[in-house]
Amino acid sequence: MSTEPETTEEAGPGTPDTRGTREGDADAGTEGRTEGGAAEGAEDGIAAEGAEGAAAEDEGATDESATEGAEGAVGEGAVAAGELSEAEAELAAQRIERERIERRKAEKRGPIASGTKLSGKAADLLAAVRAVESGEKPVATVFTEPAPAPRRPAPEPVRRPQPAPAVTPGAPAPETVDAVRRVLVEGGAPDALAPQVAAVLGEGAGTALREDPWQLLRVGGVRPEQADGFARALLGPDCGPDDARRGRALTVWLLEQAAVAGHTALELPTLTAALGRQGVPDPDAAVQDALAEGEALVFQDALEEPGAPAPQDTDEEQERPVRVLVGLERYALAEESLADGLARLANSVPEQAGQAWETVTAGLSGGAAELARAVAGHGLVLHTGGEAARAEPAALLGAARAAGLRAYAACHTPNGRGRLAAYLAASPERQGEATRPGTAPVEPGAAAAEPGAAPAQPGDGHPARPAGDPGAQGVVTVSGLLAGVEGPGRDTDGALEVDLLIVLDAPQLDVESAAMLVESLPDGARLVLSGDPGVLWSAGPGRVFADLLAAGVCPQTVSRVPDPGPLGELVSGIGVGELNQVAAPGKEIVIVPVRDAGEAVHRTVQLVADSVPRAIGVPAGQTVVITPGHGGAAGTRALNSALKERLNPGPGRFGGFDPGDRIVYSPAPGRTVPGVVVKADTDGLHLSCAGAPVVVPRERVEGSVRHGWALTAHQAVGARWPAAVVVLPGDAPQALSRPWVYTAFGRAERHLSVVHGVEQALPKAVAEVPAKPRTTRLATLLRTQAPAS
Repeated sequence: MSTEPETTEEAGPGTPDTRGTREGDADAGTEGRTEGGAAEGAEDGIAAEGAEGAAAEDEGATDESATEGAEGAVGEGAVAAGELSEAEAELAAQRIERERIERRKAEKRGPIASGTKLSGKAADLLAAVRAVESGEKPVATVFTEPAPAPRRPAPEPVRRPQPAPAVTPGAPAPETVDAVRRVLVEGGAPDALAPQVAAVLGEGAGTALREDPWQLLRVGGVRPEQADGFARALLGPDCGPDDARRGRALTVWLLEQAAVAGHTALELPTLTAALGRQGVPDPDAAVQDALAEGEALVFQDALEEPGAPAPQDTDEEQERPVRVLVGLERYALAEESLADGLARLANSVPEQAGQAWETVTAGLSGGAAELARAVAGHGLVLHTGGEAARAEPAALLGAARAAGLRAYAACHTPNGRGRLAAYLAASPERQGEATRPGTAPVEPGAAAAEPGAAPAQPGDGHPARPAGDPGAQGVVTVSGLLAGVEGPGRDTDGALEVDLLIVLDAPQLDVESAAMLVESLPDGARLVLSGDPGVLWSAGPGRVFADLLAAGVCPQTVSRVPDPGPLGELVSGIGVGELNQVAAPGKEIVIVPVRDAGEAVHRTVQLVADSVPRAIGVPAGQTVVITPGHGGAAGTRALNSALKERLNPGPGRFGGFDPGDRIVYSPAPGRTVPGVVVKADTDGLHLSCAGAPVVVPRERVEGSVRHGWALTAHQAVGARWPAAVVVLPGDAPQALSRPWVYTAFGRAERHLSVVHGVEQALPKAVAEVPAKPRTTRLATLLRTQAPAS
């Protein structure tokens, strides 16, 4: 079927589709009106005038004159072709064309009978008016349209997934970019930074940058020493370390770097010490200047001393120790909004649970029933447990939807969404068994192996998942829910139309996404935050789940379902600080010692491409490699380069990528989606991410797409693979901690290989290195706003 739109304009002279009225014109005059039309056929403007006159004719022109002209053109043109020379024939054709045009002009100058130029609905309307005027028909019957013939309902069109273009922020105006570029060149900075500077500083960016060169620090990747050199080039002798503009910019830069590390604020002594290390002569004055300009906010939070009695309500105010915090406005407002929203949910649930919740509770047993009872009586509930514990919120979701409640579950990744849908696909009897202590939980892979399972997307690194839309089961991703592309609709107030929302992988919620999620819930809705407290915290600032657990302001249910098998035993021990030797008769766990980074890369490629597929039966496309960082001799870059050369060699014509490459796509900072490269064209790089097509524009490929055979633990959290190869090179000890090892080892479902080059640093990290602390305000805000439970 053609995709070209049909034209509704009348064809002009020489147009092939002229309904047989001008074929003679086309035969006799095509050469004169096309090849010679510009010089010969258009002399004195006759051909052009004729074309305009033909195009301007009404639809209702009589066919008689057109037919007459066509017949004359055919007859005379045939004589000319048979008796005259080629030149004379051309002149004859032009003469015929002129006569036809003159004849049409004469017709237009003559009197026009009323209505003769009308057709279609216009002609019908005129006839109706005349019928009424003559009295032939009454008005009511003339202007009443006949009832339309019954039409068969059209079938619902099949909605095929369309490539989703990557979200790109609005580009700054070209003149703004040019102005910034001139300032950058003058200061000796790379002019390639111009678009980023213009996007960050907005309109008038060139002037703002010239007046305050340290604004360059607002661009990601720019270091203070680089901004200092740029300022010296622009300001000359007026530039100095005591410049107030420098102190303000460095204060904001340090707070932004703290947010990258997970802090939502910094204690004032910590901030002033960091400013001193950057050569600011008066750090306190720099902080006060930033506060006065509104570029940061200051807070005083009361300190909760362990074991101290709760403050008594007395007439005299008791002095309590406080800590002074400084933070950026966006994270401060997000934490306060999140605390307000959580308190609203906790206090808005009616005292009586209602018949629906009684039905939900009665239909469950074990840990799922305990969770359901807590949810029935409270608006906010926390649920903790490992991978097997996901069966309990899955059972709650299924029972709530069966009872007629608007219940949904949101996961951090599409892989997590598929695993939860696999639990729901299991029979209710097996779900019930999974919630009873002492029984083996239902594994997602077991459900996936049942009839109706859909094959995995080739190369995306995910195992097969059950057929059926997870959205139909009420399972979505957090990002899709917030973007409005998954899950329920919203009411007139913009709130999600839900009675129950279960958020799995809750430790991955940062303060901004958590605040948006809570603000979207209506009064009376119930929120369950479920997750494993042992995994790495969110990539963004905050530690929402850990702060809620520490605050103790809502009910907490702890799953008693252990993760099964040797892998479950190993990971459970790591969670409590013990790296145990676990029996693995089925080669579930394999340790591969290496001497250096080069050998680590070699053995990793060998494991993924040969050993694991041959010995374990897991293909390379369903094995993930996890390493502590991107750089280094055994980081993700080096490993991905070696794995690509072995598994999908190619020239990398599009930014280093070829069709079939495994990738990770970052649509937003801190969020990655595994996928595979499909093709590349002028539109950009075409990917398949979790079964959905995505198109990344050429200019965004370098910053948002990486090869994805090897990932960091933060990129892998929230997902699981049939096999995982964890690489620990000799330079990794500084990056190791108990949460990192717990997260990396826990990504394996069936098999774990550890490429081990850190010797005793691994058990030491598990036993002695906890999660790095993050400075946040949420726990303090929650204690002052939400009632203790």
